[in-house]
Amino acid sequence: MLSKHSASPLNIFTIMTSLATQENAYNLSQGLPDYPVAPELQGLLQEAVTEGYNQYTPMQGLMKLRENIAEELNERHSTDYCSPEIITITPGATYGIYTALTTIIEKGDEVIYLEPAFDCYLPAIEINGGIPVKITLSAADNFAIDWQKIARAITARTKALLINTPHNPTGYVWTQDDWDQLAAIIEGRDIYIVSDEVYDSIVYDAHRHVPGFLQESLNNKVISVYSFGKAFHITGWKIGYCVASKEITEAFKSIHQYLTFSVNSPAQYALAKYLEIYEKGAAASLLQGKRELLIEGLKTSRFKKLPTSQGTYFQLYDYSNISDLNDVEFAKWLTTAHKVATIPLSAFYKMPQPDKIIRLCFAKKDEVLRAAIQQLGKL
Repeated sequence: MLSKHSASPLNIFTIMTSLATQENAYNLSQGLPDYPVAPELQGLLQEAVTEGYNQYTPMQGLMKLRENIAEELNERHSTDYCSPEIITITPGATYGIYTALTTIIEKGDEVIYLEPAFDCYLPAIEINGGIPVKITLSAADNFAIDWQKIARAITARTKALLINTPHNPTGYVWTQDDWDQLAAIIEGRDIYIVSDEVYDSIVYDAHRHVPGFLQESLNNKVISVYSFGKAFHITGWKIGYCVASKEITEAFKSIHQYLTFSVNSPAQYALAKYLEIYEKGAAASLLQGKRELLIEGLKTSRFKKLPTSQGTYFQLYDYSNISDLNDVEFAKWLTTAHKVATIPLSAFYKMPQPDKIIRLCFAKKDEVLRAAIQQLGKL
């Protein structure tokens, strides 16, 4: 059977996690936090089942959850823009991105995306009949956004741009100036933005997350996609949400109702309650400590740190002082020979890149990070 997309039939994240398990390696590859979920959240999930939240919720999501999301977003970003009516609960952010593109594009429409990019972007564009237009960012320039390249890539067929902030894998966090430059480039054009913001609550130092849905200069043509899996380290729950204008939300729901209709009821109940009691900023504080543990631990190693991650729970390292292997072979060798699993940067590109760079996930127990650092330091 012919494939409906040009991406790899088995992604590198699955391959490296499987290899890590096989080799009993320290797994700094896939973004799978290995520390426990908050006991309060565990208790609320059990409470949901006991209280009878075991059947379908409303199609757009449990009202209490949407109310609490809106309240938190308004408080965090000092706005009154958000309301339950413009929030749709989804079974994870990957689904949200796919459904956003299904909502926006028609066959033959061009969708611009920036590489390095998460591996679900390309197939989501192609399966929906879109034509992917990639803008490749250079490691030599620290993956700085090339606005001239973006401007030159826009044609009469451009229907959407797919962006990611905080950015996986580089950790870059878009500024208001970035949003303003994007708005200036597409001013007067009928172009939508799908904004992958799943790491919005994991931002470090003096940086802050600037959400896409609040960009008035983009004329309410932004769908911001979020995930609870990152902030609360519950990636297996597969619960996310999308925020967009009323018009886009109505169009999004018209697709959503025929794909999944409803999302995990007990999890929605638990998250609605947890948003009322959890410690805001706790995820970023915890993970900043882990980031510093990793960076400090590898300071004297032969690995060269690329720009310090401003957000997400990933850090890029150059290994050119250690090996001439390409990044895929190096990552596999590192896992089998030194028992540390990582992700090669080429996993985020359509075509292989010459860069000798790997991505390390630091959302791990401190003892795992220390053990992995010790192994890496021997190289």
